[in-house]
Amino acid sequence: MLCLTLTESTIAKDLEVLERNRRFVSMSELRVDCLASGEMEKAVDFPKKAAMPIILTCRRISDGGKCELADKARIEILSRVAEGSFAYVDIEDDVKRRDLKIKRGEQSIDFEASLKARGIRIIRSFHDFEGVPADLFGRISKLAARGDIPKVAVMPQSMLDVITLFRIHDELREIKEKIVIGMGAYGVCTRILYKRCGSMLSFCSDNEAAPGQLSAQTMKELYHADSVNDLTHIYGVIGNPVLQTKSPVIHNPGFHAIHYNAIYVPFQVDSVRAFFKLAEMLPVYGFSVTIPHKRNVLPYLGRITREVKQIGSCNTVVHIQSMWKGINTDYYGFLEPLSSRLTDGTIKSALVIGAGGASRAIVWALRNHDVKVTVVNRTVEHAKALAMETMSAYDSLDHISAYSGSVDLVVQTTSVGMTPHEQDDASKGYLFSGKEIAFDLVYKPRETVFLRRAKEAGCRTISGALMLLEQGKLQFEAFTGYHYPSSLHPVI
Repeated sequence: MLCLTLTESTIAKDLEVLERNRRFVSMSELRVDCLASGEMEKAVDFPKKAAMPIILTCRRISDGGKCELADKARIEILSRVAEGSFAYVDIEDDVKRRDLKIKRGEQSIDFEASLKARGIRIIRSFHDFEGVPADLFGRISKLAARGDIPKVAVMPQSMLDVITLFRIHDELREIKEKIVIGMGAYGVCTRILYKRCGSMLSFCSDNEAAPGQLSAQTMKELYHADSVNDLTHIYGVIGNPVLQTKSPVIHNPGFHAIHYNAIYVPFQVDSVRAFFKLAEMLPVYGFSVTIPHKRNVLPYLGRITREVKQIGSCNTVVHIQSMWKGINTDYYGFLEPLSSRLTDGTIKSALVIGAGGASRAIVWALRNHDVKVTVVNRTVEHAKALAMETMSAYDSLDHISAYSGSVDLVVQTTSVGMTPHEQDDASKGYLFSGKEIAFDLVYKPRETVFLRRAKEAGCRTISGALMLLEQGKLQFEAFTGYHYPSSLHPVI
């Protein structure tokens, strides 16, 4: 199930958000701690108006909510709102039993017992915004032993923590109903692949109500997260950071179009070694590789292509015949938009800005097509190392103006100009003549300052979005064995 978290200040606004997302979710969570005073009375009727199963929650500040009241007063609020036809009520695991005794006139009522008598399920939740506790499995078992639905929301800080969350599926298989949430950047993959953690649901929201939450539309229409089953093949992209990636927009619609039961997920990875352990465990059938792991994956590969061996960088890994094979689709993805100009000899010289991992594939691709290359970089030693390896020329970025109008192609390979630093320009000082082709590997924004200056001078420009799409199509073929559907035109 996908559950929409509602955190508006009024019931009317919560209902608006719900209607906007109704087709994406099968249940919702009403966070009454976010409601303005005077809205509590209206909350009682919310389940009838929502017409779907609702979780009632009043979250305290220490657990990521807004309620400042003591537990006794907070439970009093829950008890009044819970008079409505809610399907679940969320109560934190450390709420003391005395605080669950509610006064109704002269009577003392056991809140938990009253909920169960009415058929309302209790979710017993535990939150840790600092990490993943060592006794996590024990905590889940202890909460489940009370007959409630255990919920753990923790903040993984590493790939090893992520592995712990995915292990819950097998280690606690006997607990049929449980909610497992990994928060933050490392936890996003567990939110999408929640079923592989053994979780009965995953939360989503329009406003990232908790760290790492995705929108309901993204979870449903891009990832089809609620359709993942034991036969779903998992693919992904590893990097650090990685959540800004547009690769899922390429691959997931492609899988869906060819009716391939597969999903492509971003994995924030600090340790490549740990990720390969997770990949064997899930299992993962193939993955893209981005900064800073394009060279880090090499020791774990059983086979590599000629391009990977030459470039010393890998951006695609697939599991073939019980081993991992490394491919570099950046090489061909870069060449595709330039193929006709390279074939007819229009491009004879090129200036490559940057000497990092991305530039290696570009320089080798150009040199293999007999293009004379000059590498310019802020750190001259890095430019020299790449130039010596590829039989190219090199210079300091400070001298870029000297190359103005003297080359057929200018390629910007650094992250300069990428969102949120859209006004930066790594080519500052270079004066376009209008005859060059300007190619920027940055794809967000689609038109950087570098490309805008080139366009204004009359140059043909190529955005990094085109290279991303072309190399992504090649990855799709490596993953599935099928050509990327020609009917699809992903917006990157």
